[in-house]
Amino acid sequence: MTTFLPKPASTQHTPEHADVSEARPRLRPMRWVISAVLLVLAAQLAYFVVNNDRFGWDIVWGYLFYPTVLKGLAMSVFITVIGMAVGSLLGVALAAGQSSDFLPVRLVCQMYVGVFRGIPPLVQLIFWFNLAYLLPDISIGIPFGPTFGSWSSTELISPLTAALIGLSLHEAAYMSEIIRSGLGAVDAGQRDAALAMGFTKWRTFSRVILPQAMRIIVPPTGNQFISLLKGTSLVSVIAMTDLLFSVQLIYNRTYQVVPLLIVACIWYLVVVSLLTVVQRRLERRYGKGQRREEVPKINWRSGLTRRRISR
Repeated sequence: MTTFLPKPASTQHTPEHADVSEARPRLRPMRWVISAVLLVLAAQLAYFVVNNDRFGWDIVWGYLFYPTVLKGLAMSVFITVIGMAVGSLLGVALAAGQSSDFLPVRLVCQMYVGVFRGIPPLVQLIFWFNLAYLLPDISIGIPFGPTFGSWSSTELISPLTAALIGLSLHEAAYMSEIIRSGLGAVDAGQRDAALAMGFTKWRTFSRVILPQAMRIIVPPTGNQFISLLKGTSLVSVIAMTDLLFSVQLIYNRTYQVVPLLIVACIWYLVVVSLLTVVQRRLERRYGKGQRREEVPKINWRSGLTRRRISR
């Protein structure tokens, strides 16, 4: 008696022998719809910007490299660099003070951070600019004792001095928290292991703790630097000739408000873009050990990948 066995099913399309190169991407109609909507909105925005004569693009290009505007831009960058440098140094001291086991120092540092983070920077700028109301004279000497020197507060507290003091002290409070969180994120075992290997405390901090903490410190520090640059526009309220105040001087004379504001926006975007590039490079430098290897993408259409899936 002849027994007929069932014909084995074709294994061409089984998962064990599926060819990845023959796969096709799944159609996503909603993505096409959203892309079309965004493209239409972008085209409408571009048409509005280009064809609206009230933007005054000829005026914008005429004042973009105007000497007054460039001097204001240089002053904004100068205030940003000095404020960030002083704020970072004070932030390191405040971060160390908050981590101290000496209670009075820790309380003073925590109180400083709470006060200067809680008061808006605009209020601080106006307060420091009017410091002469509280202290007509600034003197140096022994407390409740003789005075070695005295100067008029009106002469010392200029708009530039008030801007540097206000922004630096405000920045120090934020940098303190950034540095403290970055150092605190490093596992304590790293410090113990370095000390067990014979490293000094300074070598342990500079070679083991700080490089690992920089991965956490750099991104928010870069954001803070950019925020400080944009925050320099606040100094215009105390008649400081920054970028915004410089364009205000021009449009108060020419009444071309929108074109001059566009000039300020263009320069802010240029400087922020350059700072963003620097920030990305620093992040890549300090994050080398934490970056994951990129998974090679499969070219579905050309079929370059010919590996078969097997269990």
